[in-house]
Amino acid sequence: MNTFRYIVGVLLVVGLPPGVVWWFLLHPFVSFWRRLGVRLTMIVLGLFLVAGVLALASIRDLLLGADLGLSWPLVGLGIALMVLAALIGLKRRKYLTIRILAGIPEVEAEPEKRGSLLEEGPYAVIRHPRYVEVVLATFAYAAIANYVGCWIVVIAMVPLLHLVVVLEERELVERFGEAYRDYAARVPRYMPRLKN
Repeated sequence: MNTFRYIVGVLLVVGLPPGVVWWFLLHPFVSFWRRLGVRLTMIVLGLFLVAGVLALASIRDLLLGADLGLSWPLVGLGIALMVLAALIGLKRRKYLTIRILAGIPEVEAEPEKRGSLLEEGPYAVIRHPRYVEVVLATFAYAAIANYVGCWIVVIAMVPLLHLVVVLEERELVERFGEAYRDYAARVPRYMPRLKN
């Protein structure tokens, strides 16, 4: 179990930060990436992603920090969070393709290739089910791994992901205009509204 915890911890501290940086490189500079083109954009961002993962992998033990030990209650919590994240993932998978997950619609030069506004399925309940899924899954990984570095990365990731959402929504307003503003007024970001 300790080896499994170590692997989960390494995946978290090595994979999550470059994944978040991807969106910080994409959203604020979407006009630049559109001029560069989809293929070249994905190559450049992909190289940044791979370089980031390799750099962090070289210092993985430093990033992990102290091992807080196996905690079965935390493992149980981690499994529960993972199941919840998986359920959200199953619901949103129909609507959010790999192409969308990579950010390709954002960098398409031709407006008609930038996709349509998602308002169905889980997107009718919350605007960002993928980000909720990611937060739940990364807290699950941290709970199962239980290394200091994992907890630091996950806690730092929450406000950073919120900032990514703000940047993404700015781009969505630019892309879809009033339709996105109306959608945002009707549907909450992260937590579904309780029915009366």
